[in-house]
Amino acid sequence: MTAPAPNRRSRWIEHWDPEDEGFWRETGQKVAHRNLWFSVLSEHVGFSVWTLWSVLVLFMGPEYGLSPADKFLLTSTVTLVGAVVRVPYTFAVAVFGGRNWTIISAGLLLVPTVAALVVMEPGTSFSTFLLVGLLAGIGGGNFASSMTNINAFFPLRRKGWALGLNAGGGNIGVPVIQLVALAIIGAGGGPRVLLGIYVPLIVVAAGLAAVFMDNLASVRNDTGAARDAAKEGHTWVMAFLYTGTFGSFIGYSFAFGQVLTNQFGRTPLQAAYLTFIGPLLGSLARPVGGRLADRYGGARITLWNYVGMAAATTVLVAAGMHRSLPLFAGAFVVLFALSGLGNGSTYKMIPGIFQAKALARGLVGEDAVRCGRRLSGAAMGLIGAVGALGGVGINLALRQSFLSYGSGTGAFVAFLAYYAACFALTWAVYLRHPAGEARAATAARDEPRLGYAEV
Repeated sequence: MTAPAPNRRSRWIEHWDPEDEGFWRETGQKVAHRNLWFSVLSEHVGFSVWTLWSVLVLFMGPEYGLSPADKFLLTSTVTLVGAVVRVPYTFAVAVFGGRNWTIISAGLLLVPTVAALVVMEPGTSFSTFLLVGLLAGIGGGNFASSMTNINAFFPLRRKGWALGLNAGGGNIGVPVIQLVALAIIGAGGGPRVLLGIYVPLIVVAAGLAAVFMDNLASVRNDTGAARDAAKEGHTWVMAFLYTGTFGSFIGYSFAFGQVLTNQFGRTPLQAAYLTFIGPLLGSLARPVGGRLADRYGGARITLWNYVGMAAATTVLVAAGMHRSLPLFAGAFVVLFALSGLGNGSTYKMIPGIFQAKALARGLVGEDAVRCGRRLSGAAMGLIGAVGALGGVGINLALRQSFLSYGSGTGAFVAFLAYYAACFALTWAVYLRHPAGEARAATAARDEPRLGYAEV
């Protein structure tokens, strides 16, 4: 079946059925990929604006009058806002349409970027920096709306790859802005040069979304989906797990440079040479995690990924205690890569879980697909918001650890305990009953119960 051409004036697509292989092959694949690429661009710029202050604090020397604790509080504030706005940004896709909201959300990025351009100079009060940092947090919301939108475009069998690529392309905005900052610092430039580069990029991202993206009528005006998703226990289980992966990625992205300067005495330029590597690998690993989850099951990949994250954190603690910078930096980079891999595998689990629940309720065919897509799209926003709060926790924990012990070691011990809890929860909820045993139990009790090892 071939879909009707979208209305060129409003760019709304009324019919969308990616699970139909004929439709997908003839029409859906091309349209979905086009929307994916321009969604990635907008989300990429959003991530860069969100993480601006992880870079700007490296420019802020003694003349700015900020202590290490002040800088951790500043980045924590930015991360917090980015987490909170993910909830309304998820609703916005249903209210305005995916294309329309991408244009609006990209344009809004001009506000924090221009504001930072104005205030970024010695003598500005800490409260002013906090206020402008609050504005930068809106860049974190682009992830939630982008993921909700792209989730609706792709069939279940391709969601792991598509969502991983979409998120990975956005996440890579973190190392890109750090690389640009490194080049500017190395050339003797200041923070306003960095900010000036991003103003035209924001305009380009909004303009390309307007020209090339589409809205899907099937996700319009369904704000009640978020309420229904919030009632599902799996939404909050996955939020806990995603906090361990994405919370680590975004929290460490904000904090890595500060840890190197405060615990190991690196200069901002020396820190910048290292800080971009971890977020870069973590971003590139995200679609790999989604692809592996498509093939082997997200729960399995997530479980073993937490084993790796715990091992890397153990090395990180030992390196911090022995003040070994090479070992510390190496373990941190590995931890970044694993956090990205886990981001991909956990997000792949979400649509699979809600599709399985729809089938367990007796829904079949398009009804099951529609129910699973509706709930998973809404759940992604909630899960993404809670996961980003993990970044706030990481920055606050590191701030307290430096205040109490003069290093980040105490915080890393706490993170190790969290990864252990994530491992246990993944096993208990999604892997303790293999699919075969679950089917046998279902037959014995004649009630819907599913094993989630394949999600």
